[in-house]
Amino acid sequence: MYSEVITPRFSDTDALGHINNTMIPVWFEGARDPIFKLFSPELNLKAWPLILAKIEVSFHAQLFYGQNIEARTYISHIGGSSFSVYQELWQHNEKCASGTAVMVNFCYQSQSSQKIPEKIKKELQQHFIQISENNA
Repeated sequence: MYSEVITPRFSDTDALGHINNTMIPVWFEGARDPIFKLFSPELNLKAWPLILAKIEVSFHAQLFYGQNIEARTYISHIGGSSFSVYQELWQHNEKCASGTAVMVNFCYQSQSSQKIPEKIKKELQQHFIQISENNA
């Protein structure tokens, strides 16, 4: 598991004083940086090897301004050229949001998916989590 602490900004709130629901996918993407670095250690956008194929977000509880949030990032599926990143946001020891992003190892020149290198697969496997109804 990768873990990152997020400190919500005032601008992340909605009119009700909660964290705006549009922030969750943004925070999830930011928390995927360690995974991005497996594929592109320098995060070189001119040679970017990944595309986002799908995202899903579930809301479990409210998130609040002025209180840190922990983003937990796992790998829930590894295929030949794609993998799924499962993430959770926790505040006050409560899971408040979860989501999954399907990523594809992709060659922009040939416009096609490419196999995930074995070295990267092994690193991804170190962060594997089995998703059940209790997780989701």
